[in-house]
Amino acid sequence: MATAPRHGPRMWPRPDLTLIYKNMQCLDWKPLAVVLCSLSGTGPAPAAWGGACADVGRGPGGVEEGLASVLGARAGEGPLRIMDPECSHLLPALCAVLEDPRQPVADDTCLEKLLDWFKTVTEAESSLLLLQENPCLVELLSHVLRPQDVSPRVLSFALRLAGTFAAQEDCFQYLQQGELLLGLFGETGILGWAAWNVPTVRSGWIQGLRALARHPSALHFLADSGAVDTVFSLQGDPSLFVASAASQLLVHILALSMRGEAVERCSPQGSAWPACAQKIVSHVEESLRSTDTPQVTQALNVLTTTFGRCHSPWTEVLWDQLSPLVACLLERDPVPAGHSLVDLLLSVARSPVFSSTDCGLWETVAQTLSRLSPTQAGPLALGTLKLQHCPQALRTQAFGVLLQPLACVLKATIQTPGSPGLLDGTVGGSLTVDALLSSKSACAGLLCQTLAHLEELQPLPQRPSPWPQAPLLEAVVIILRLCNGSAAPSSSVGGRLCGTLAGCLRVQRAALDFLGTLSQGTSPQELVPQVFAVLLEYLESPDSSPTVLKKAFQATLGWLLSSPKTPGCSDFGPHIPLFLGELFPVLQKRLCSPCWEVRDSALEFFTNLSRHWGGQADFRKALLSSEAPTLTQQLLRDPESYVRASAVTAMAQLSSQGLQATLASPEHPETEQGLLKEFLHILSADSEGFPRRAVVQVFTQWLRDGHAEVARDTEQFVATVLQVVSQDLDWEVRVQGLELAQVFLAQKLGQPAHCPYAVGLPEGPSPGLRPEVLRNLCQPWLLEFAFRALFDCDRPVAQKACDLLLFLRDKTAPCAGMQETGDNPCLDSVEAILQRWQAGEQGQSLGDPEPEAMLAVLRSIDLEGLQGRLAESSDHVEKSPQSLLQDMLATVGVLEENEADCY
Repeated sequence: MATAPRHGPRMWPRPDLTLIYKNMQCLDWKPLAVVLCSLSGTGPAPAAWGGACADVGRGPGGVEEGLASVLGARAGEGPLRIMDPECSHLLPALCAVLEDPRQPVADDTCLEKLLDWFKTVTEAESSLLLLQENPCLVELLSHVLRPQDVSPRVLSFALRLAGTFAAQEDCFQYLQQGELLLGLFGETGILGWAAWNVPTVRSGWIQGLRALARHPSALHFLADSGAVDTVFSLQGDPSLFVASAASQLLVHILALSMRGEAVERCSPQGSAWPACAQKIVSHVEESLRSTDTPQVTQALNVLTTTFGRCHSPWTEVLWDQLSPLVACLLERDPVPAGHSLVDLLLSVARSPVFSSTDCGLWETVAQTLSRLSPTQAGPLALGTLKLQHCPQALRTQAFGVLLQPLACVLKATIQTPGSPGLLDGTVGGSLTVDALLSSKSACAGLLCQTLAHLEELQPLPQRPSPWPQAPLLEAVVIILRLCNGSAAPSSSVGGRLCGTLAGCLRVQRAALDFLGTLSQGTSPQELVPQVFAVLLEYLESPDSSPTVLKKAFQATLGWLLSSPKTPGCSDFGPHIPLFLGELFPVLQKRLCSPCWEVRDSALEFFTNLSRHWGGQADFRKALLSSEAPTLTQQLLRDPESYVRASAVTAMAQLSSQGLQATLASPEHPETEQGLLKEFLHILSADSEGFPRRAVVQVFTQWLRDGHAEVARDTEQFVATVLQVVSQDLDWEVRVQGLELAQVFLAQKLGQPAHCPYAVGLPEGPSPGLRPEVLRNLCQPWLLEFAFRALFDCDRPVAQKACDLLLFLRDKTAPCAGMQETGDNPCLDSVEAILQRWQAGEQGQSLGDPEPEAMLAVLRSIDLEGLQGRLAESSDHVEKSPQSLLQDMLATVGVLEENEADCY
């Protein structure tokens, strides 16, 4: 401890390579590290030797050259070092700051970064050598054992740091010699301090133990120090984070103690297991027998994590030993910790260890399904149905449990005899009826859970077959009508359900989501009118909230797009034209809603429907006979920017389909020149970014699709748009403008295939790219926009500009056929202007330079290097361990210059 710190890397003496080579002829590769270390006189092989020795003999120079490279790296000639000298020089001062209670301790972020750095160092190097090179670290760990001189934050950091170092067994033994670990983690250590009452300290204690528990020596320490008993008590910690970490640590210790143990060595009772494992299992058994529900929950959580993470044969023995105690929980009334019990059973069922064994698991699952409340049994039923391998009888039972709430709703409201496939096999659901009628929140919670589970199950290949599409569709329609008051219940239970569910937004949203999912299946045609009728009720109702209306629009779109088309004079089946005639008046009403969320949802629905059905005669007839296009055009001037952006997208879609309204009006004479003029006005004058972004996205899509408004004069269109975009303050608008420019260049240049026979041939003019085409491409307005964007202060803009210029250079350089311009005054002028732009002086324009000069400048810029620099994080220059240490010291004035980075 008293020796002065050495701030440089340890210099390893170079052994005799000839002697090593002779030893290699009689040794296998694994003990080679021992031979190397014995020659250097260092004792046990550091961890880094193992990775280095794996590369010995792989080089082209043979074994001797490989050994030389490895040993040379350890001799200070290569990159392998314990720590940078600069960081090693700063560590003593930093440790002194952390030890001094009068100094303001760095914030948690800096300590976390510091701990991450130490983890990185110890993963690649020997922790023992690190401590020997930097004894100030050991002094820091020793100092925190004085309770009056340390803050809880530093104590927590030191506990985790000690665990990080002790993860390597040789360093663990080194720290044990001074009883540091016993003082930090033992029963006689910090557990009795006042700082132990701080959750951060308890959490750091657990994390430190978790870090060091990686080798046999740690297991002996855990057993002898009483740490395991402390972890048991921390399972019930008032801090949920500490309690969860304690359970995770128990699983980690159990898995570590069982590492390498074979099932054949273990008796069915596990009496031959290691001491730590037996202690943990005994604690779990005791907890499962407890009448205290929190204690039962703790045990179930430990087992759930164990079976979820550990898939070794010993877990089967563990389940055989504990499953009777788990089954005994089902005999209690009520069943304790139902949700945790479900998690455990699904964790065991998903484990590959139990995929081909008959361990009584399925009987326990079946019994649990029948004993739990409907709310608790639902997740178990869904999880059972999602299993790949499960007995058919259990699947049938699980599906019945899942359907029971809907079956009760049908039974309470239906006017005719029961629907086969849903009501059958679900009798005896008195618990479900009680749950539905107990309270409004319980009824809503159970129905929402059931609908969400069925929605998740419907698209899966493991879903039950046959799938009861018709009864499910009927049930969800009835639930929606119970919520809006239009149902006519046939029983007292149905009447109570109608009163309970009236106006329940949660159930409405869940039911509409599931109704939209059911549109993917094949439904009886006689039920489709009922679906459209209830959807129309929700779209028309003034009581529908904005979120419910949005989901109603989404479900309506799903059912419309999934409707089968029939051959003949009509594009659709018999229900669609009638529904469209009723839909558009409702849509017009919603487009005029005082609520902007409703107007936005209506526009989104209208846009999607036009995109998919714009070419269908029935749809075009219904649309053009409505006022929807005119109202959409008026929403281009909506006071809400989100609505204006959606109106831009909708009008663009209508224009692409030839469905837009006449854009002339006395109030806005400027719109007589067409939609393009209107969009350009929005792009240049709208005060919000969302509509402007939408306009540029529309223009880009129009350019891709060859829209009529663009095809008249593509070059003039692109030039006009880029002139406006270049002045926009929104970086997303500028990025989209660069995307527009790239689409334009790609269309002009094409995507020529690479010819493998062109290698080594002299470059010449490409037949597909004539000089006049190059001159048209190298217009000043295009390249000036791209070059200005290259020096943009917003990195995404500069990255996109770099990609665009790389694309242009790659497409023009191989086939331009131009000679180097040499000392061209025009070239010098362009380069000088670009340098001023890079310095932030953006006032001067490029003027009208020759295309040859522009391409020469393009080839002279290191775009690849710029692209790499732009890809780096903004703090890459100062994101280093040395910078972190300097900043932590600067905050307390230890360094002369107080220049702290902003983290």
